[in-house]
Amino acid sequence: MMREIAAVVFFLKRLVRKGEKLESDKIELFVERLAVALQEKFKGHWYPESPGKGQAYRCIRINRFHRQDPDLLRACQESGVKYGDLGLPRELTLWVDPGEVCC
Repeated sequence: MMREIAAVVFFLKRLVRKGEKLESDKIELFVERLAVALQEKFKGHWYPESPGKGQAYRCIRINRFHRQDPDLLRACQESGVKYGDLGLPRELTLWVDPGEVCC
C-alpha cells in the first residue's frame, strides 16, 4: 500500500507544482497530509489477493459532479492550503489498487 500511495503523492505533487500557485513548503505539507489521509482511508480496504475489490472506495475523482475530492480537501484543510490553489484539472480520476495506480 505504501508504494501505491507514494505514486499517488508523487503524481499529484508534480501536478500541483506545475500550477505554480503554491510555495514548495506548502506543497510538501499538503502531500504529507494527503499520504496520511490515504493510509488511514485505505486501512481495512486493501486486498492484494483481489485488487479490484474496494476499487471505487480508493478512487480519487474530480469532475463536474464532484468538484472537490474529499481526501484532497482533507489534506488541504490540514495543511492550510486552499483547494483552488492546487491547480488541478477539472477532470481527474486516479485508481489506487494493490500493485497498480493509474490515471
